[in-house]
Amino acid sequence: MDRQKEYKSENKMKDCLAYFHLSPVWEKVLKGFREKYISYGRFGGKVILKNLKPTDIEELEGFFGKSFHSQKSVTVSAEKFRQALETSRYKEITPECLLENFFEEPLLGRQEQKSLREQEKERIWDIFQRDYEETPVETALESLRSIVKDNGSQELAKWDKMLRLGAEIYNNLPYRSTKMYLAVFAAMRTGNPHAFDIGTADGNFLYQIIQMDLEIRRITVETSAIFPAYKRQKSYLLAGIMLDDVSNYTMLYQVQAVKKDGNYHKGMAGFAKEQHIVQVPLAVLTEWDALYCPQNEIYIVENPSVFAMLCGKEETDHKEKAYMCMNGQPRLAGLMALDLLAKSETRIYYAGDLDPEGVLIAQKLSQYYKGEFYYWHMEAADYERCRSKEVISPKRLKILERITDERLKPVAALIGKYRTAGYQEMLAEDML
Repeated sequence: MDRQKEYKSENKMKDCLAYFHLSPVWEKVLKGFREKYISYGRFGGKVILKNLKPTDIEELEGFFGKSFHSQKSVTVSAEKFRQALETSRYKEITPECLLENFFEEPLLGRQEQKSLREQEKERIWDIFQRDYEETPVETALESLRSIVKDNGSQELAKWDKMLRLGAEIYNNLPYRSTKMYLAVFAAMRTGNPHAFDIGTADGNFLYQIIQMDLEIRRITVETSAIFPAYKRQKSYLLAGIMLDDVSNYTMLYQVQAVKKDGNYHKGMAGFAKEQHIVQVPLAVLTEWDALYCPQNEIYIVENPSVFAMLCGKEETDHKEKAYMCMNGQPRLAGLMALDLLAKSETRIYYAGDLDPEGVLIAQKLSQYYKGEFYYWHMEAADYERCRSKEVISPKRLKILERITDERLKPVAALIGKYRTAGYQEMLAEDML
């Protein structure tokens, strides 16, 4: 008997759903009441229907037994809908039951939804914690959770996925055992070598994880207003991730390196003894603690050709002067070399091109270096000797407005006056 009753009830619901699926106007009505239920936590409120077609009007009139002709809009109250349903052949079906079956999901108010979501969220978190017990990230889970914020509207599956990606990133940061290129690290963690590219959402997420790790290790990377990209590049490097090691190098001559274990680097000692130039990649620089130079001073030039000529002259004359090539705009490797030179309190003499960009680079390096820093062949008289016929555009000349160092203002004024560039190569003989 109970089974027959259940069968009749199922058939009645099928008939009822078939009726309310006949006309699209009912989806508007029921969708409106479902939204009201979410807000109020009960079946209530009113649904306003606009832009109705004649067929929609006829459908509403047939169900409610009321004329809606000549009306621009129709307002359906929850009370009137319940009454109409109770007087129809579907009187056994409540509006709440109709909504659940029509949309094929439980009918929950906003507070109920929030409560159930929080329960599911805590269940996911508990499983996540268990999965990462006895791994490096175990002690950093709360910090990770604060990074992977739940905005209350995103899918919890996505939240769980981000938590797990963050844990995998943290547990596998290369510094614990090796160094790795960013693209290789991304491919290993996601299958996509470009997943962590700078500027992407996951790239920014990786940087947040790295910052979290550095904070846990109590490592502070200073923010540099002079070279703003330095903090990010240095942070990646401290995590064992190299952004660009192949083209990120510095060239040195007659420079000795002391490693983090306190021993001199035998390779650098060999190059110094042989009086050869050495190109040092970023990955090697990270293993050193300080750089040392003869007479505790080093001459740094902007251009590779001038650098090569100076080093060649030293080899011929058997002098002992240290040189370094910055090679244009400073790379991370060059800035790290400056940090290592500052540790040994080395005096720096820097020579760059006498054009707007070259003078600005010189000023930036002077501001950056934590030690004695002197300009070398960057005076007004030097510009007079190396001035070319290459005209500097008005846009480039505006760079000179950023020159604030009193030592560089005279040469900056001359460059602005003549509007032509001066090149370091033309001062090579004077440098010798």
